[in-house]
Amino acid sequence: VQLQAFGGGLVQAGDSLRLSCVASGRAFNIYAVGWFRQAPGQAREFLAVISMAGTNTFYGDSVKGRFTITRDNAKNTAYLEMNNLQPGDTAVYYCAADPTYKNYKHDPGGMDYWGKGTQVTVSS
Repeated sequence: VQLQAFGGGLVQAGDSLRLSCVASGRAFNIYAVGWFRQAPGQAREFLAVISMAGTNTFYGDSVKGRFTITRDNAKNTAYLEMNNLQPGDTAVYYCAADPTYKNYKHDPGGMDYWGKGTQVTVSS
């Protein structure tokens, strides 16, 4: 499966943004989809993962309650809705897919397929 993340940009603190992850290739609905981010000089951080049917999710502690992951298998797309963005959310955001649905909090590099990232910059 090939993945591409879209929707990044420059926003102000308190704004919202929705990222999209569009998949092509093998059947999208056999993969869990995750979102991760990496800021300069920092380790990759797990943000959220959604199960194959979209019925279950896990979230990273830093985004729980602010970010929401969803998916539309008919459109081969997953989304990350981000609310109340803060300068600390500035990073390159990546989507990834894997046949295993689990909490990737302690395994941020564990998904098999990765898309190119999209930059999110939050100004104060």
